[in-house]
Amino acid sequence: MKPNPIMLEVFKNKLSSVSEEMGVSLNRTAFSPNIKERRDFSCAIFDDNGDMIAQAAHIPVHLGSMPLSVQAAIAEYEFEEGDMVILNDPFKGGTHLPDITIVAPVFAENKKKPVFFVANRAHHSDVGGMSSGSMPLSTSIFQEGIIIPPLKLIKSGTIDKQLMRFFLNNVRTPYEREGDFLAQIMANMTGIKRMEELIEKYGLKTVEFYAKNLMDYSEHIMKKTIQQMPDGEYGFEDFMDDDGIEQEKIKIKVKILIKGNKAILDFTETDSQVAGSINAVYAITLSAVLYVFRSLVKEDIPTNMGCLRPIKVVTKKGSLIDAQFPASVVGGNVETSQRIVDVILGALSKAIKEQIPAASQGTMNNVAIGGINTETKEPFTYYETLGGGMGASCNSHGESAIHSHMTNTLNTPIEALEYSYPFMVTEYSIRKNSGGIGKFCGGDGLIREIKLLSDAEITVLSERRKLQPYGLDKGQKGKSGQNIIIKNEKVIMMPPKFNTKVKKGDILRVETPGGGGYGNPEFKKQNRIK
Repeated sequence: MKPNPIMLEVFKNKLSSVSEEMGVSLNRTAFSPNIKERRDFSCAIFDDNGDMIAQAAHIPVHLGSMPLSVQAAIAEYEFEEGDMVILNDPFKGGTHLPDITIVAPVFAENKKKPVFFVANRAHHSDVGGMSSGSMPLSTSIFQEGIIIPPLKLIKSGTIDKQLMRFFLNNVRTPYEREGDFLAQIMANMTGIKRMEELIEKYGLKTVEFYAKNLMDYSEHIMKKTIQQMPDGEYGFEDFMDDDGIEQEKIKIKVKILIKGNKAILDFTETDSQVAGSINAVYAITLSAVLYVFRSLVKEDIPTNMGCLRPIKVVTKKGSLIDAQFPASVVGGNVETSQRIVDVILGALSKAIKEQIPAASQGTMNNVAIGGINTETKEPFTYYETLGGGMGASCNSHGESAIHSHMTNTLNTPIEALEYSYPFMVTEYSIRKNSGGIGKFCGGDGLIREIKLLSDAEITVLSERRKLQPYGLDKGQKGKSGQNIIIKNEKVIMMPPKFNTKVKKGDILRVETPGGGGYGNPEFKKQNRIK
């Protein structure tokens, strides 16, 4: 039976709207500013095999990897109605330990096994480990926080209080963590309810039929997109500044073979995994590939696992982008994922130049601050990623002070930041003239300056402090970023990745990179983003 095209569009929007409503529920009920303000979470729907059917427009690095977590949960347990499984293990489909996934089954029509799954992933601003905020300069995953294998957090509708208590006893901010967990649970309950309503209205066979055909449709359009690229092999390499332990740059290299309607991405010449925490697990590499190729599709298709069917990803186990246990990985999710995107786009620029932008800032500028609030005497942990310049394209300037590529979060407003933490924001502005000049100029980065009102511990994981975002077609590179600590008016330049103790009154200043320019700057030297 062929799908009705009108009904296919109906189900595309209905399934996506379920994911979006899950996100609204999570956003509105969360406790932490990182989730309720920055919206550092993702929601999606999966079939009975754990393949993603539909997602909300949330975080790319979460969504491409979440199916592996759902599949790990399915492999571990026989689900019953009312169960939910929690996990964060990066070597079982996770990304890094602060990203915690909760998976729930959907039952229908007296079926003994789940017919669908719903899941969400949220970044918790502390999961234990060696430094506040759980984004350490680690050399082993054991230093990064509590590792959660697939475990039943809820059994037949009842929360396992012992498991919850065990987890909360291993984090610095248990009250906030518990609130965020409950928000994640409510988000899944919203998804279950809406999927049950959909099945009741249309019947299970119809919903399953269109879910399958949506993946087939996405596969068809992705093949069409790839087929429009010229056949050939296209290579590119770029480098990470360092791993936070050693000061040497680390290579990421890809060769992309386009043949007919299929693509093979070969990363086997990428450097081996390193001592520091920028190692990325395979799930992150898969997420980056899905993100880039999905962004090339002009049609409005659902983002699901059908998009990946025509694409093969080849890696070398034990490399920087397919790290093996017990590698430290907390920075791989946020920093290395961005560089994987840079190299894929760089390679594709040799095949379809006019569709590919110059490099964006290439970092998430991770800032984690924790300590004891001197006024409330309560522990606090703050985590945020900062926007920067977006790369210019062949027909437009890059956006300034914005999150790009593998992150899709909002900023934390100054008011929310100062209300929730012992901070005073002394500057939050666009970093003028940091974008690369070209016929079209790269977007500018931003400046975030925070004065500490309590003693604290600061960790920053960032990139593009030594190496600049590339331009394309003679466009100039974006300006690299800077990390600065100011103590008693003394300016101290900090490395790309650092952990330090600060006193009340000290200032953290982060200046984020600009995006690369596009085209010969002789055309428009003065036409900059203001």
